[in-house]
Amino acid sequence: MKAHHGMYIGGEWRPAAGVDTIEVVNPVDEQVIGRVPAGTAADVGHAVRAARAALPGWAATPPTERAAKLAALRDVLVARKDEIAETVTAELGSPLPFSQAVHAGVPILVAGSYAELAATYAFEEKVGNSTVYHEPVGVVGAITPWNYPLHQIVAKVAPALAAGCTVVLKPAEDTPLTAQLFAEAVAEADLPAGVFNLVTGLGPVAGQALAEHPDVDLVSFTGSTAVGRRIGATAGAAVKRVALELGGKSANVILPSADLAKAVNVGVANVMSNSGQTCSAWTRMLVHTSQYEEAVGLAAAAATKYGDRIGPVVSAKQRSRVRSYIEKGIAEGARLVVGGPESPREQGYFISPTVFADVTPDMTIAQEEIFGPVLSIIRYEDEEEAVRIANGTVYGLAGAVWAAEEAEAVAFARRLDTGQVDINGGRFNPLAPFGGYKQSGVGRELGSHGLTEYLQTKSLQF
Repeated sequence: MKAHHGMYIGGEWRPAAGVDTIEVVNPVDEQVIGRVPAGTAADVGHAVRAARAALPGWAATPPTERAAKLAALRDVLVARKDEIAETVTAELGSPLPFSQAVHAGVPILVAGSYAELAATYAFEEKVGNSTVYHEPVGVVGAITPWNYPLHQIVAKVAPALAAGCTVVLKPAEDTPLTAQLFAEAVAEADLPAGVFNLVTGLGPVAGQALAEHPDVDLVSFTGSTAVGRRIGATAGAAVKRVALELGGKSANVILPSADLAKAVNVGVANVMSNSGQTCSAWTRMLVHTSQYEEAVGLAAAAATKYGDRIGPVVSAKQRSRVRSYIEKGIAEGARLVVGGPESPREQGYFISPTVFADVTPDMTIAQEEIFGPVLSIIRYEDEEEAVRIANGTVYGLAGAVWAAEEAEAVAFARRLDTGQVDINGGRFNPLAPFGGYKQSGVGRELGSHGLTEYLQTKSLQF
């Protein structure tokens, strides 16, 4: 993947308005692998105008034709999946097998699901003496993070296009090459000019300009809760819609009847996946006091096995952030079982898989999102205390519950203030809604719930 030195606007690559660029760094060896334009408000303005001009035609396109275009886009992603995986590995540092299976594989599933939904969704329905139309919101400003660079793009762009919206994408500055590759796929799939537009740039410049632009009808953002608050405030002042998928501090609750070894091993794998850079990661493991020390030993052994199997975090800045949390955990009295703040390699932004025991619910590492391969193990005395601890953060994005009987796990999960819960290691479902309670966000992604975020309703009475 060779970096483009322009923006993808109106169906073509155009020179950026300014001359500033962003260096893309490989987090494994810290070498610069490319440069992309640092977009300005002027670039965003050009892209929004292109999206606005394309909106009437795309909104009027029959859903079956939109579905066919999305299917063509999915097919291009399939054909280029190896290039996608290699690009993600180069700019994110993810091990290639994980990039192939997840970073390339999951977006293909999601794109395919929206190709099917666009063809089958009831965009018109009869309700008594009324006809209700589900129409596109308009121009969507999509701002995506670096941790799952293609999945986060597809999870916004595919439902927006299925709904009949047009899109301006501002991807994370750490992983813009994957976004440029997606723009190439859009062109190869022959989507109409202006339906999808790409502006690379910094969040406080290009991202803010996109969120504030008066001709953007909906802002879809995935990232930190702090930035989400600012975007929500900006959108609220303009009375425009938002979809916010924000931070998480998810609990992995292991009930006494569960298969402890399986629950711990899967839980550790969940945290170490993508080097801990997953907003829904189960970073708090809650274990009954009778099984606590056994669970700590199992977790330590499981984390140690990962060692060199996980990649680096995305940047030097992220490495410093994760290290500071590890140091804070030690300072606040948590027991460091495995790992620590010291880098395991001389080069690259690597963090050792880290496990803390004797973590209390009020500690910083139990309350704040770390976004690195760090697990906190917390003990509980009874189910009521487990519920209080699990719900005792400002977040509510995801979680897990383990028990011998599914009904027992479901009963506990129903008491959790969180948007998605895996029961005994439940599998990923691209049609299931994903999103948060509390400060983990507003709205849902994936499946039909994700599609409705980009629709507005009109009713005709007869």
